[in-house]
Amino acid sequence: MTESQKSEMQALVRRQLELLGEDPTREGLTRTPERVAKAFGFLTQGYQQDLQELLNQALFEAESDEMVIVKDIDFYSLCEHHMLPFFGRCHVAYLPRKRIIGLSKLPRIVDVFARRLQVQERMTHEIAQTISSLVEPQGVGVVVEAQHLCMMMRGVEKQNSYAITSTMLGRFREDARTRGEFLDLIRHRRSGG
Repeated sequence: MTESQKSEMQALVRRQLELLGEDPTREGLTRTPERVAKAFGFLTQGYQQDLQELLNQALFEAESDEMVIVKDIDFYSLCEHHMLPFFGRCHVAYLPRKRIIGLSKLPRIVDVFARRLQVQERMTHEIAQTISSLVEPQGVGVVVEAQHLCMMMRGVEKQNSYAITSTMLGRFREDARTRGEFLDLIRHRRSGG
């Protein structure tokens, strides 16, 4: 976010406070516009991130066809309908063909798409499509489990509900055994943790 954008965002937040009936000059609120602008800059930084730069040459040639899974990737996002947070865990798997990606890059890809105004369904699909196009694997599976504050704090006000979305590409879509193995492995919990 540029300095001009930050300044404009701060002015908008000050005006929101006034419209809510608050005094933006009172002690507890004087720095709120600055803090909100900074927070939104951080929470939406995915728009400015370049995937190729993020990968930093972390694609490697490898002869492997064994499933690679990184599960329980924590994420935080903002729903595009109410700009309220939704958060949860993402599970990512792929079946390599001739390339693998550095394991730490999978959570980074999740963060690129989570740090935007989102809907969970689209985010799940974008993560899977990106991994598919970068790695060109035999298949990709992505499952996202999330709680949405727009459902918890307003609207239906259901505190214990969560949404699960999935995108299965290639062998994960076509082969029930591959898909089943992935889903079984993400259900398995680590011992001692």
